[in-house]
Amino acid sequence: MATWRLALLACGMLLHFAAGAQSLYKFPGADGEMIYTDRKPVDADDVEIRSLRTSRTGEVTLEWVEVDDRVILLARNSLYAPVHVHLLPAAAGSGDAGFTGKWLVPAESSLELLAINADSAAVGAVKRQRFSWLYGDPDAVHRPTEPYRAPFPAAVSYRISQSWPKAITHTTPDSAYAIDIVMPVGSNVLAARGGVVVEVASTNFKSSLVPDKAGARANLIRVLHDDGTFAIYAHLNWNTIRVQEGDRVNRGQYIADSGNTGFSTGPHLHFAVIKNAGTRHESLPVRFAAAGGTEVVPTTGTLLTAY
Repeated sequence: MATWRLALLACGMLLHFAAGAQSLYKFPGADGEMIYTDRKPVDADDVEIRSLRTSRTGEVTLEWVEVDDRVILLARNSLYAPVHVHLLPAAAGSGDAGFTGKWLVPAESSLELLAINADSAAVGAVKRQRFSWLYGDPDAVHRPTEPYRAPFPAAVSYRISQSWPKAITHTTPDSAYAIDIVMPVGSNVLAARGGVVVEVASTNFKSSLVPDKAGARANLIRVLHDDGTFAIYAHLNWNTIRVQEGDRVNRGQYIADSGNTGFSTGPHLHFAVIKNAGTRHESLPVRFAAAGGTEVVPTTGTLLTAY
């Protein structure tokens, strides 16, 4: 039996916050204080350069396997969440017929997508198959058993700077119902609902007002809820995340510090609940717990208090 890996990570439908390598420069300032920056100093003598990467370790791959007289196409998912794998039509001009289809691949598992005879004319197309994937099960239904708790310590209040329907930067389906909460850098971020941590990016330190430049470098935590939806906690502070992929977190658990990383106009927490809508991720409206067992709809310009 022979096995070949077809691709490492499918492109095009991965989360916008995924990160790559960066260089961090550390050097003493004029008064002896330590300075950390992404800009290379021109006149500092004692400079330490660090290479930083996201801590995300899982991946989704396609592999083709030769077994006897068949060629089998497998999807392997090493993430802690189910993924929806999409086989894409062949690239224009490739001459391949290609295969199409959608499959749900459970967390930490593999799934046979198709099998053809080894002497089939389509073997070449299998070996060059294009694909993409999305986190989550498109059949998941948002069913929280109680209102979400505000994602910070009890009795603390912070102002909401952006929420539905007043969109300033939340102009895509995955951010339409997201909530931006103005929080000083270093404020405690707590889990709004329990679940399993399925993605972490913690070593990014840049911020920018240009989405295409820095939007892919926000520190974040993605938590899978029991109903198949996800919570995103983004723009977290550099190296403050207290959880790792595979951890189960409880409602109200301290998970990170707020920050100002990625595409950001100022220090804040970006919080969103998301589901797989089949071909894209879509954000969902949420309500937060309020005084006396009541609940509140997040509204731009108002204070949100944690209970």
